[in-house]
Amino acid sequence: MTSDLVYVDEFATGIRWDAKYATWDNFIGRPVDGYLANRIVGTRSLCAALERAQEKAAPRGFGLLLWDGYRPQRAVDNFVRWSELPEDGRTKPRYYPNLERTDMFTQGYVATRSGHTRGSAVDLTLYHLDTGELADMGGDHDLMDPISRHGAPGVTAKQAQNRETLASVMEAAGFERYECEWWHYKLRDEPYPNTYFDIPIA
Repeated sequence: MTSDLVYVDEFATGIRWDAKYATWDNFIGRPVDGYLANRIVGTRSLCAALERAQEKAAPRGFGLLLWDGYRPQRAVDNFVRWSELPEDGRTKPRYYPNLERTDMFTQGYVATRSGHTRGSAVDLTLYHLDTGELADMGGDHDLMDPISRHGAPGVTAKQAQNRETLASVMEAAGFERYECEWWHYKLRDEPYPNTYFDIPIA
């Protein structure tokens, strides 16, 4: 990619990934602008912190599965354009059942200027090392609903515990949680706090 925006799998070995925005399996229902390959990209600082998080998760029986890291600005712009289109109902039941498209921004689920675009944020979950199955978090990636908040009522004790386990390993590795989304974490000390990159992931 660049000298400091790198492929995570080359710098943090053993971490699984499924780059949702490079696929049709996401809230706009098709590959997003700027995602030309199913790879996760981040800064070297992000990769180092993810390695620390993985080391902390393993003794608890978990590995990390990444859904998104660095996000080109053109992808964010794509989200904005999509939000202005008429509702077609294709992805609404799964991703924003109780929300209008335009409200994604005002309610904090999608940002026009994202920490992802600075290379310092990641969307991820845990999986069980013994089975490879994803941990039950009480909701999927990008479910834009109050149930996705940390501490949300309506999740089971086990789901809440899994969310807290993820938060514990990520925060111990140098990340901050985002209260609206159990899967989203940002580096406390960003190397590029004021830079919004627009390099396609290829």
